Amino acid sequence: MEDNKEKEIKDINLEHDNDVHEEVHKKEKRNKHKEQIDQLENELKEIKDKMLRNAAELENFKKRMHNERIQERKYASKYLIGEILNPLDQLDKIVNMTTENDLLKNFLIGFKMINDQIYNVLISDGLKEIQALNKPFDPYLHHAIEKISDKEKENGIVIDVIQKGYMYKDQLLRPAMVKINEWSEENGKNE
Repeated sequence: MEDNKEKEIKDINLEHDNDVHEEVHKKEKRNKHKEQIDQLENELKEIKDKMLRNAAELENFKKRMHNERIQERKYASKYLIGEILNPLDQLDKIVNMTTENDLLKNFLIGFKMINDQIYNVLISDGLKEIQALNKPFDPYLHHAIEKISDKEKENGIVIDVIQKGYMYKDQLLRPAMVKINEWSEENGKNE
């Protein structure tokens, strides 16, 4: 009988050990599953962050492209106007020349009217002449091609416009080529 009791005790102990072992195994399994769930949640969070960043980058790209299209439309005529300025300047010089020949005067008056109409169309599109004569020299708007030293006139002032300069809307199209008055009393040579 003792053997049976010992056997029963052993069986109970073995069963208890199996239960404990099984419980430990279940706990390890739960911990492993929790780690996997945590890992998957972190990966999901990273994917969501990447998606949000990509969506924001796409939105910024769309805005940038939209703004570029607006700028391209706004300044679409800039190149053409820049290219026809030199021939128009030459035509302007010709139609404003003086002559005693009545026939030539009549032709020049007609061509001047056409020239003025062309300039008016360009002005209505955004062309604006840079007013430079008797203005202070501005290196952004003016290109000095000659300097003179005349103490009778104000220092740093534009005294002659060699070639007109133009703005197209809010951008510089061509700087005015000017002659400026510049002198200094520092070296005593008036230069």
